[in-house]
Amino acid sequence: MDRDRALRRRHRRERQAVLFGGLVAGLAVAALGGIAVFTGAVGSPFSRGFSTAEPDPESSVAAAPCPPEGTLPVAYGSVQVNVLNGTSRAGLATETSTALTERGFVVLGTGNSPTSVSGTARISFGAAGIGAAYTLAAQLDGPVLVLDAREDATVDLAVGADYLNLLDPAAVVLDPAAPLTGSANCIALSDAVPAPAPVAATEPAA
Repeated sequence: MDRDRALRRRHRRERQAVLFGGLVAGLAVAALGGIAVFTGAVGSPFSRGFSTAEPDPESSVAAAPCPPEGTLPVAYGSVQVNVLNGTSRAGLATETSTALTERGFVVLGTGNSPTSVSGTARISFGAAGIGAAYTLAAQLDGPVLVLDAREDATVDLAVGADYLNLLDPAAVVLDPAAPLTGSANCIALSDAVPAPAPVAATEPAA
């Protein structure tokens, strides 16, 4: 009987040794696999289908149309502008409209932009207002131009977070007799896809 008990104890120890050895081996394999994934030697089996590409800031803004060949600057008094505040800075639309009026532009009204505006400014216009839009853009430092589906020649100027003021008149490069030059990466007007026509601002200028 002592011999039987000894055999049972030995078999139990052998089974425990096998189980423990298998557990250690499994942990070692898992650890090596984790290190391989962490270092990039092996791709993670969970990464596909869940990763999201980084957004391209430029992809959300359609390319602006170039002025058609021979398009001349528009006289300031013939440029009709709606000035919108695209920031949380109070009074910016009113301040900008005053500066434009003093320069000779016709301000139709002021209001708050329905969306915030990054950068200096966003100028929105229809195909009929492309000359007016580029004339207005020459007064600002690096505005974004956006074609929309409006049918008239009015222009919306939404000032943004980086806006300080209009350029000094001496720095505005416009020759009434020289055709307007398109913005960087502009495309033919016939290839441009217009955004929806704007909705009139109903809020007072901020």
